[in-house]
Order: sequence, then structure tokens, then C-alpha cells
Amino acid sequence: MIKSKLTKLLKVALSASLAFPVLMTGSAAYASEHDVKIEADASLLIDYKTGQILHEEDADEAKGIASMTKMLVEYILFQEIEAGNLDWDSEVTISDYAHEISQNYALSNVPLRAGETYTVEELYEALAIYSANGATIALAEKIEGSESAFVDRMRTLADSFGIKDYEIYNTTGLNNSYLNGNHYPDSDEDAENVMSAKGIAKVAMKLLEDYPEVLETSSVPEKIFREGTQDAISMRNWNWMLKGLPNEREGVDGLKTGTTDFAGATFTGTAKRDDQRLISVVMGAGDGFTERSQRFVETGKLLDYGFDEWNYTTLVEQDVTLDDADALPVKNGAEEKVTLKTTETLAYYVPKQEDDEAVGYTFEPNEELLNEKGEIEAPVETGAIVGELVLEDQENIDFIDSDVKESIPVAAAETIERAGFFTVVLNIVKDFFGSLKDRF
Repeated sequence: MIKSKLTKLLKVALSASLAFPVLMTGSAAYASEHDVKIEADASLLIDYKTGQILHEEDADEAKGIASMTKMLVEYILFQEIEAGNLDWDSEVTISDYAHEISQNYALSNVPLRAGETYTVEELYEALAIYSANGATIALAEKIEGSESAFVDRMRTLADSFGIKDYEIYNTTGLNNSYLNGNHYPDSDEDAENVMSAKGIAKVAMKLLEDYPEVLETSSVPEKIFREGTQDAISMRNWNWMLKGLPNEREGVDGLKTGTTDFAGATFTGTAKRDDQRLISVVMGAGDGFTERSQRFVETGKLLDYGFDEWNYTTLVEQDVTLDDADALPVKNGAEEKVTLKTTETLAYYVPKQEDDEAVGYTFEPNEELLNEKGEIEAPVETGAIVGELVLEDQENIDFIDSDVKESIPVAAAETIERAGFFTVVLNIVKDFFGSLKDRF
């Protein structure tokens, strides 16, 4: 494999011509020295757009997720709406099971009447704003016929997101002991949903990516359920970081809290500042009962750390000619080499307080295009992809998707025509005698 070091190029040519610093040692290396301390059993902070991890602590260990489970329910509900199987005015008849759960006011609930109908929108708002458990079960039964069948679909969805080491037994995140015997077949009576912080962050990323309209409801601080009826109840959002609530923070517009004895206080938050959106996860931040604000205080620390300590920085611009890099040798071409150019922009979160250390890149040509001497055969068309520009220190930059390989395609910056007949024949003769020389 042919490799051309581009550190000098990026340090001199790019930083000069594009007027940006090419500085970083990697998020993992930086975090080890400058990371924020979060008072929780597990915590995670990622960039929504790229999935780059800015902070993690015990983020791979499966822990109780409580009502953060309901983000999977929301995703499936939006799938059904998108597919035309439901609309927001579709009617849902309340089963005895959903009714029984809704009457337990030790849990988060809105009152539901057995046998009566409610719209999908009413139940969804109760789920998203107030984390209403009976409403969640009613939606699951509407979509799949039973909660157990819906759990099977949730598991399939989690698998499709690449989430591993999870356990899902119900739609609400409650301990099975609260479900009046209506728990998933063969599951323990006290079983409870678990997933890692990275797993639940993947759920949040997919939900925001595919159905960003979820933020229209998750950002509502308070709403009256069935206003104007005798069942009217005020639903104050359990996300206290929303406007007008005790831990209000500008830019926060979601996403889902959860609290059980087993999980403690959990929260998947998201906030936007300018064009940057971050996703945070805290798990086991106090018990959620006596320390009701701790999860939001810790989330605030994470968001401060992400927005204030990191810059989203363009490291390599699109359509930059790599003039200082070794050009790619061309076989049987009118020119002996072809210059290279980038085809995309490469950007990362870069620590603001960083050493003056240039990023190292390696050009890795597509070996399938090269002969044994590392040459590409002419003709070569402008824009033809000939390899990749790969970040050298990938072990120091982590992503929520472990399969991410941070690189950008590199293309030919010019067209190299095939050489004339006699030049090609001469090259064949040279190759022939060269091979004889190698043998003897």
C-alpha cells in the first residue's frame, strides 16, 4: 500500500489557504485530561450530527432505562403514521389493562376510561409530555394488538439500530411488578428494561434523525389533557430543563426522562445552540424522588462542557487540491502523475484548549485500481475516486457507531489521457525486460 503523509500539507498549505487551525490530539486523549465530572452511574455526551463522543463514563454497561424506553414506542408510532396505518385522529379504545395501569397515581398517568375512545394524538401527547404509562400501553395495543407483540417489535427495532446487551420486557420501562401480572411471557415478575447509555443514545439519534417532529411535543412544558372535560388534568413535563420549569435552560427541547427505584433518575436530553445539537444521557443521577433536580444539574454540566469546551471545526475543505502531497503515478499516461483533490468536507469537534499539534492524515489509494508498482492505468478522468484521506489518530476519536471510519474520498484533480501508441509499446518492452532482470 502506498501512503503519503499529509501532516505538512495540512499544517502549512491548508491552514494558510483556508484560514483555519488544524489542531487536535483526539477526543479520547483530551477527555482523559480535561473531562467533566458527572455525578451519575453512567453518562454520555455526543454530537447529534456525527455521533462523535465528547464524554463517556460507564457508557457501555447496561443499566435501567425506565421511561426512556418510551422513545422506542415513539419511533414505532411515527413509523405507523408515516406508513399510513394510523393518523393522529385515529381512535384508540382503552382496554381493561391500560385502564388499570392508568388509575395507579403512584405512577405517571392520565386518567383513562375503560371502553372509551381517545385519539392517537391525545395518547401520544400524554406519553411524550407526561410519560403516561396507561396511554403508552393503549398505543402499543392499538398498533400490535398486545403489549407483548409490541415488545417484540421494539426488540427488532433495537437490533436494527445495532444496539447490543439490552433487555426489553414492556413498553413503559416500569418494573414488571407494577403491571398487574400483564408482563412479557416468561419474564421475571420483577424484571425491568435495561440498556447502555450508548444504546439509548442511538435510539435518540435515530428518533431525531428520522422523526425530528418529536421535538414539537417533547419541548412542550405543560398542557391540559382533555381540556374542558371532567377528566382534564395538567400535564407538566418531567423534563424540568424546558422553559418555565425549575431547571430551565435555553436550547433544551427534549427528550425523555425516566425514574424507577431500580434505574434511579435517568434523562436523555438534547439541546441546540446555533447549528450544533448535542445529545446527553445521564443514568442513576440520584433516586429521582429525594434528589429531583440532580439529573438536570448533571445534564447542564454535560451541555456546558460540550458547547463551551469544544469547537465544531472544519479540518479539510471540499475540493481542495492536495498540491503538497505525492501525486499518484500513472501508467501509460500522457502525464506521469495525477494530482489529487478532496471531494467532501471533513469536520470534527475539536477541544478549544489544545496543544499546537497538527492532524496527521494518510492518503490511501484504492489498491484495486493499482498495478504491483502502485500505478494507476491511464486514462484517468477528472473526479474519478482513486482513494481516501484517512485520519491517522482514529483511536483517539470515538463515535457512537464503532464502525465509523473517518475518511473522505479523494479524486483525480485532472484528466490524464492515455499516451500514444509508441509510448505504450515502449512501456511494455521496458516492463518485459525489467521482469527478466528481476528473474536473473
